[in-house]
Amino acid sequence: MKVLFIDEYLPQEMLGIMWLSRAIKDAGHDAKALFLPDRDWLRKVAEYNPDVVCYSTTTGLHLYFAEVNRKVKQVLPNALSIVGGPHPTFVPDYVQTDGIDAICRGEGEGAMVELLNRMRDGKDYYDVPNFWFKDKKTGEIHKNPQAPLVQNLDELGFPDRDIIYEAGAIYRDSDRKVFVTQRGCPMNCSFCFHHAWKKKVYDANNKEYTRKRSVSHVIAEIQDVRKRYNLKFVHFLDDIFNLRNDWLEEFCERYPKEVGLPFDVILMANMTTEHHIKLLRKAGCVYARVAIEAASDYVRNAVFRKNTTRKQLTDASKWIRENGIRLGTLNMLGGPGGTMEDEYDTLRLNIECGADHPLVSIMQPYPMFDIEDMTKSMGYAVAGYDEFPEKFNRTSSILFDNKQEIENLHKLFPIVVRFPWLMPLVPKLIKSKLMAKPYLIAYMLFSEYMVAEQAKIYAHAQGLSGPRYWAWVDFTRRLGTKGVLRVYEVVFARFFERFSKSNKQMRLALQMGDERVVAHMD
Repeated sequence: MKVLFIDEYLPQEMLGIMWLSRAIKDAGHDAKALFLPDRDWLRKVAEYNPDVVCYSTTTGLHLYFAEVNRKVKQVLPNALSIVGGPHPTFVPDYVQTDGIDAICRGEGEGAMVELLNRMRDGKDYYDVPNFWFKDKKTGEIHKNPQAPLVQNLDELGFPDRDIIYEAGAIYRDSDRKVFVTQRGCPMNCSFCFHHAWKKKVYDANNKEYTRKRSVSHVIAEIQDVRKRYNLKFVHFLDDIFNLRNDWLEEFCERYPKEVGLPFDVILMANMTTEHHIKLLRKAGCVYARVAIEAASDYVRNAVFRKNTTRKQLTDASKWIRENGIRLGTLNMLGGPGGTMEDEYDTLRLNIECGADHPLVSIMQPYPMFDIEDMTKSMGYAVAGYDEFPEKFNRTSSILFDNKQEIENLHKLFPIVVRFPWLMPLVPKLIKSKLMAKPYLIAYMLFSEYMVAEQAKIYAHAQGLSGPRYWAWVDFTRRLGTKGVLRVYEVVFARFFERFSKSNKQMRLALQMGDERVVAHMD
């Protein structure tokens, strides 16, 4: 059986497709990927002629992929269309969307293999776990239960990077590649998918849900990638890299000896010790991100359920900076139940922590997340799923009275953290609706500069130096290239469509490694 994954180009390679492809190929089936935009994409779809076409979508992009699928159905009416990812997992009725044949909820490796095996053997597949199927004859929806979570992640093998790198050479050629050492999270954060996935989809406990690959398996994968592809920097995507002390001790002992590449991580402040930071620094960590989210104890712990004290946040930040590691912070504005003074305090806490790379998003009450119920119970109106923003760093889906102020503050946030003398001016600066566009431009420019700073650190860790790697030089190069490409596309793209894909890839080359997969200049 042949499977085609269709996705958009993103600023880093897609591990989900890689894991699925590994399982599919190991079971004797074939898989390819196709990334949009591509002027000839429908021709390529028809030429490959897959039996199954797969998509993955979040809330906000679900209408876009539904439209992509409708176009695919015009050339491949008999191909089985499957949509996975957060939106169909939490809104499974999405399967009733015109043209969609099935949705996959949760982990898909075992489910996809069982489905493909049954299709190959001509057997009925409407009862395969993890899927909701739309009956082709009756239109009935077959709602199947979840199969158990994969417990031994090592048994999955290494994610199949070939499927991504063959479809997009830009990912293969990037110096920085992504790795993940675990699945699941023991935390109960109300704004994160993990608690909903764990309890509402799988009804699992923390031991079943939070699983870690062995250190040996992770190191072997990194060694394999470095042997076969370009790799100079390792980006770990784990929500909490310091989840287990024994694992971290072994990793930090072996990694510099067996790999020796610079890397970055995300840490959980209430699990972080000074010893952790010293271990990570000696192992080669050059950048660590800590989730502050909100300074208000009420918003952070009662609403967001972070279970983290302010002292734990300041201590972790202090240890990171004292050990010469770049400090990144993760923050959210627009949490329900907070005040504007609470939002200002989050700014102050970032300033107090000395954040080098403050990252900020706008809180979105996604479907089936507890924060959705909490937001509505507090009396706030929330946009319908079809009106959710595609990006969490543009606008709020919560209809606050002070929505414009929160969105303006979001755009000024990283600038004010780095230039604290602006803090007294903030309450007045965020009042103006007319300044929304200028603030957005300032936000994009400064975010781009922080990425240039980050690139300098990566280069230095790799032993690279010279004017080419100075932050201001790199920033100017990025800004000039992206700006020219953006103007070119707006003015000429409709007349010179054949250049649009190359332009997109050139912008991506500059975005590879951007934080939280944010395409700042877009």
